[in-house]
Amino acid sequence: MEKSKRRAKSLAVLGTGSDVGKSIIVAGLCRLLHRAGVRVAPFKAQNMSLNSFVTIEGGEIGRAQALQAQACGLFPHVDMNPILLKPESDQRSQVIVQGKVLDKTHARGYFERTNELFHYVKDSYERLAADYEMVVIEGAGSAAEVNLRDRDIVNWRVAHLAEAPVLLVANIDSGGVFAQVVGTLDLISSDERARVQGILINKFRGDQNLFLDGIKFLEARTGIPVFGVIPFMRDLELDQEDSISREQHGLSRFSDRHINIAVALLPRMSNFTDFNSLAGESDVALRYARSPDELIGADVVIIPGSKNTIEDLEYLRDAGFFPAFKQHV
Repeated sequence: MEKSKRRAKSLAVLGTGSDVGKSIIVAGLCRLLHRAGVRVAPFKAQNMSLNSFVTIEGGEIGRAQALQAQACGLFPHVDMNPILLKPESDQRSQVIVQGKVLDKTHARGYFERTNELFHYVKDSYERLAADYEMVVIEGAGSAAEVNLRDRDIVNWRVAHLAEAPVLLVANIDSGGVFAQVVGTLDLISSDERARVQGILINKFRGDQNLFLDGIKFLEARTGIPVFGVIPFMRDLELDQEDSISREQHGLSRFSDRHINIAVALLPRMSNFTDFNSLAGESDVALRYARSPDELIGADVVIIPGSKNTIEDLEYLRDAGFFPAFKQHV
């Protein structure tokens, strides 16, 4: 009789929306499990990001999964993020499957292929589940995108594949946290709701005792325990995935005491976290410039890499950057 294949335990971290902090929560859970001696790996079936990471084998994955792999004490691997979409325009993306470029497609064409692509997702997950004791799964966007339900290959379909209990993460900093949680749970199916074992309130500012009534309300209304309230953590200096935060958009003050560096903020800038090492230098003031006026005072002006060079050059021209570049030179 053939010996059955060992399968890892799993946990899916899904969100009430984008930017609720799923990536950091997954990284934190991975680190806790790793420190406890558990052989754990991260997994995100489909990622959309221009901020990518190249593995030792030469495959390309989302940078968030690379960070999570480091939290697990592992080298990043393409199975941790089998599908990566790199937007080239508002409607077209480069499709990278298990680290290699498959093709370029518009949104409609991509959604028509999700059943085909899910085979790659399943293969990658099963390999991780056979090699590790625990897989921590990250979802994408909202867990309640009803218009995408039949094409979902990253949230509930993966949770069902992995037979994973679900931790639902909500972002209180953006406001409306009660509607986020209750609305999400109302819109998902009864089978999906049964998987939700706990709620996590993320990015809380101030005295958490002031939210005790909020916890009681959520638990009474949903019947699901609130596992914790995570404080808003500033200056983590960890790689981001989707976009540059509002705080990072803010202007650094240029001064005579610093090397003043301005980076033109392109709509489709690639790998913006490459500049984090500059921002971390005590004698550097780094600024992401959204207009030509924000280049004033810069010692160095950087035009970063782009996933759509022509359209980003057109953006720079239309926004009036070209005369400012010439003046700087």
